[in-house]
Amino acid sequence: MSYKKVIATITLLLAISVGLLAQTAKSETVKIKTSAVCSQCKERIEKGLAFEKGIKDVDLDVMTKIATVRYNPLKTTPDAIRRAISKLGYDADEVKADPKAYEKLPKCCKKDTVKH
Repeated sequence: MSYKKVIATITLLLAISVGLLAQTAKSETVKIKTSAVCSQCKERIEKGLAFEKGIKDVDLDVMTKIATVRYNPLKTTPDAIRRAISKLGYDADEVKADPKAYEKLPKCCKKDTVKH
């Protein structure tokens, strides 16, 4: 193999590697309205989503009830994130809380509880 072919092959492999790294490093952000009411809700949602595939980080603002989720779009979707929040017992945009999970929430975390 000639020197020029070796250099061309190495260059091609580097270009492919950089392209793959750019894809895997990509992240998107979604804002999801929840039914969270307190700091326990915040902790439950942030910790619960931390274990979901593709979630990079979560910040729930209890005052606005909005969870800002940064995720890898190659590994998850906003709908999957909403379903994961529902399985924790909370509404997520138009996705209602899973009834069994909701019943397991502490009384202070239920959406019909007076704010505290």
